Amino acid sequence: MKKNWISYPYVVWMIIFTLVPLVLVIYYSVVSVTDNGIALTLQHFKKVFEPIYIIVFLRSIKLALISTAVCLVLGYPMAMILADRGLSKRNILIVLFVIPMWMNFLARTYAWMTLLEKNGPIETMLSNLGLPPLGILYTEKAVILGMVYNFLPFMVLPIYSVLSKTEKHIVEAAEDLGATPYIKFKRIIFPLSLPGVISGITMVFMPAVTTFVISELLGGSQYTLIGNLIERQFLGTMDWGFGSALSIVLMLLILLSMGVMSRYEKENEGGGLW
Repeated sequence: MKKNWISYPYVVWMIIFTLVPLVLVIYYSVVSVTDNGIALTLQHFKKVFEPIYIIVFLRSIKLALISTAVCLVLGYPMAMILADRGLSKRNILIVLFVIPMWMNFLARTYAWMTLLEKNGPIETMLSNLGLPPLGILYTEKAVILGMVYNFLPFMVLPIYSVLSKTEKHIVEAAEDLGATPYIKFKRIIFPLSLPGVISGITMVFMPAVTTFVISELLGGSQYTLIGNLIERQFLGTMDWGFGSALSIVLMLLILLSMGVMSRYEKENEGGGLW
């Protein structure tokens, strides 16, 4: 009990930078300024569910799901390679994989704009080879590419962390019993890696569904996502009430998805799925 004072700075930090902003967002989402003063209202939430904004939500969820799926397909094999105990210079490969994360997020996204632009290196190389141009800049494909590039490490690292701790004798026992590589992966490796997979899905989906920089730069403001919409309410139209209501609804969606994933993880812990 005497050591509880160590947690005080953390508690103060959480109150100032988490609890207070959250209370302010909730406050602005349920009040409106009228000629008679401040009044409680649900008009901001009612506006959130107008068809035009529902489309924005659905588009954001769709692109986030696609990006998460691509990250899983690309990231799982990479995590298995990194977790291979016989892999030499594994630490060097991990560092090379993580190095892009040391660069500023905005700078990485601007770099992709340069690579994908009409006279950029990629289009120039394709032209020299006599191949048709990609022409994906300012399209949904460019937004998905930016999400996958920026968030792929968040999928790889949790899966790698779990796979690297898998007991080697369990896999060897399956091999001794005649399990084929497919059966070994299906019944042992993948079920044991589910905690890492679920953590990776959560860590990719959350920033993907809330991002606004990637869609603003690589989408050319043509593909408005929920993050862009919220940003414009606070910095553009100054409609803080509507922006707060959007933020609350988005927060509830994220909490719901996290709850579903957490329950799924507990139900299938230890390979119960198989």
